[in-house]
Amino acid sequence: MTLVTGLLILGDESGPRGIVAAGVAPTVRSTDPIAPSQAVLDSQRWKGIVVHHSGRPVGDADSIEREHLSFGYASLGYHFVIGNGHGLGDGAVFVGSRWNLQQPGAHAGGAKSDWHNEHAIGICLVGNGDRRPFTERQMRELVSLVRRLQQELDISASAVRLHADVAAVSSPGRFFPVAEFESQLLR
Repeated sequence: MTLVTGLLILGDESGPRGIVAAGVAPTVRSTDPIAPSQAVLDSQRWKGIVVHHSGRPVGDADSIEREHLSFGYASLGYHFVIGNGHGLGDGAVFVGSRWNLQQPGAHAGGAKSDWHNEHAIGICLVGNGDRRPFTERQMRELVSLVRRLQQELDISASAVRLHADVAAVSSPGRFFPVAEFESQLLR
């Protein structure tokens, strides 16, 4: 699968700074990452959000997708990937094909994995939160993206979970600033 990407740099500090879209010509693209490019936003499907880390210090959506394909997934399992400057620009928000097509994710394990993959939006931060903190820009863009999704889809703060909350993993890691992140969610 060839991913055609475009990078849009926004001047507004409150919104996502860079949006890289999968399967979209780099010319006309909405600057709003939550506007799917190939389907109508399925507001009835999305009931939660799960935040992950990639587990590696470098990478981008293509490298994560190659790993997911090796697991037998049909494509990148996450809906969004946020770069750390080592493979994908620092704070750049990659919009995956599963989001653009409004398809279920392949990102959560655990007892309720079917529900989380079907109804929760998977967001992956490039990096390993067990080894080092995420960049300030990554965290700023994560908060911005999550708040926009919460607002648009009426997702409560209690439905925004960390991967470790839904599966027996440490993701997004011990350096993820849980309290600070949760304090910035919409109530």
